[in-house]
Amino acid sequence: MLTNQTFLNIIQTSFMEFIKCGTSRSTAKLKPLHGAIASDIASRLGYDYKVWSQGYQEDREHKIDGRYIDKMVDITIEDLRTHQMVGGIAVKFVMQNYSQNSNNYFENMLGETANIRAAHCPYFQMFIILDRLPYYKRSGVLTKWESFTHHNVRKYVELAKDNVEAFYHTPNKTLIYVVHLEPNCEDIATKDEYMDYYKSNISIMKLSESSFDYNELSKGGTVILNDYELFIDKVYHIIKAL
Repeated sequence: MLTNQTFLNIIQTSFMEFIKCGTSRSTAKLKPLHGAIASDIASRLGYDYKVWSQGYQEDREHKIDGRYIDKMVDITIEDLRTHQMVGGIAVKFVMQNYSQNSNNYFENMLGETANIRAAHCPYFQMFIILDRLPYYKRSGVLTKWESFTHHNVRKYVELAKDNVEAFYHTPNKTLIYVVHLEPNCEDIATKDEYMDYYKSNISIMKLSESSFDYNELSKGGTVILNDYELFIDKVYHIIKAL
């Protein structure tokens, strides 16, 4: 079973695949991350369940029937006794250009959650992000460095207060995992230079939990901060309670 430390190691492997591929659109960076989470939840749930994901067993996602539209989900859990989908986990790992997409990420999360949960299927969200991210123009020119700050956390603080039973748009549980990347790179001007820097430093590259104080998210609720073990335990118990 994955611990918080081994989960961090898997995130680092995923980031390394991103660096090797040079693009966030490649599925190569997803497979080690999604596959490890799928394997972990499958080992916890046991033989009565089947878990579908890229990077695990049949190496493919599965569809969940939504209230309005059906959706392919990153990690899908099937109860083999009833052949019903009994859980879905969406995984997002943000490595660049966060601010322009911040609200879209959040709104899309609410919409897809409502669609699945309104069809009476538990739905969970995992949001992984670097605490310091490059921001590029379309041309690949680096214009600034962004930080995941208290301003960005505010909407998740409100989400954590929601009554899950009253609001279908609220995930049953949400994991926010903020990570710090070392070594820092400073004197670069383009996306290509960023990739080249970490390719040349891949042997000393390290991801760790961010030391930034997001204490607003440390007071319980539906949102869990930087604790994969607690999150996956909640997923297990919610599915087993069905």
